[in-house]
Amino acid sequence: MTTTVARPTVVVPTTTVTSAPPIITPVAPPPPATTPYVPPPTVDLPEPEVPSPADVYYDSCEAARRAGAAPLHRGEPGYGSHLDRDGDGVACERR
Repeated sequence: MTTTVARPTVVVPTTTVTSAPPIITPVAPPPPATTPYVPPPTVDLPEPEVPSPADVYYDSCEAARRAGAAPLHRGEPGYGSHLDRDGDGVACERR
């Protein structure tokens, strides 16, 4: 009788190679277009002309009051004896 010897069967595992999904890197949108700040032009205004003390003269107490200068004290710009009725050194005082 003849005996047959079976050869062992070797099973080799097979692997299926699949490609990895593509890597998608999110890209931020570009920043909005901005206009650089440009400051407004400067304007050199002339200094307001302020009369010197010797140039201040009021014809009447009404004029001094309209200018916001009343009452006037002796030694202050605009004081005049013609505005000081009682001679106490305070011109255009309230009545």
